[in-house]
Amino acid sequence: MQKTARRSQSARPPGRPREFDMDTALDRAVRVFRERGYHATSIGDLTAAMRLATGSIYKAFRDKHAVFLAAFERYTALRQEQTRSAAARGATGRERIRHVLLSYVEHSQGSEGRRGCLVVGSAVELSALDPVVGARVNAQLKSNESVIAGLIREGQADGSIPRHVAADHTARLMICITQGLRVVGKARLPLDGERLVAVAMKLLA
Repeated sequence: MQKTARRSQSARPPGRPREFDMDTALDRAVRVFRERGYHATSIGDLTAAMRLATGSIYKAFRDKHAVFLAAFERYTALRQEQTRSAAARGATGRERIRHVLLSYVEHSQGSEGRRGCLVVGSAVELSALDPVVGARVNAQLKSNESVIAGLIREGQADGSIPRHVAADHTARLMICITQGLRVVGKARLPLDGERLVAVAMKLLA
């Protein structure tokens, strides 16, 4: 079903509804922001990537910053779904964490890895100077950390992870690992996924 930009309707004057799929347009914007970063991306880059006229972009969004925030929301929602799907492959808390880590490795390799992570890129480029983006980055990282901590506690409940493992501190360290994987992938360094994940899983011993 075709989606319109309901979230942005307050930012534009009333008129004829836009005839484009918002999610498709935002997916294209996400790719540009991931590859180029915020400051190196122009409205011209976005019009070309999103396949929209400049006027259509300004009717849907106030400015480039608004496009970025919508793209960030779209990207994090999709990544959260990918993480949930990866975790669902495991039968225990420990297995679920392993599948989540393998998913991060997968998304940190090849063309997907070279595009980079929009959360990591935003943390480096924007968080210190843009409080709105900084708050969203922090919220996303805390959400990711909470998911991992929850999986650790699941593993402790089902017996696959020892009780002495500190769930919150270990989850924070695993977030450092997962986001580091995205940096390494952006830098095009090779990743031996199975070996790296095996080392990371020792945190749960």
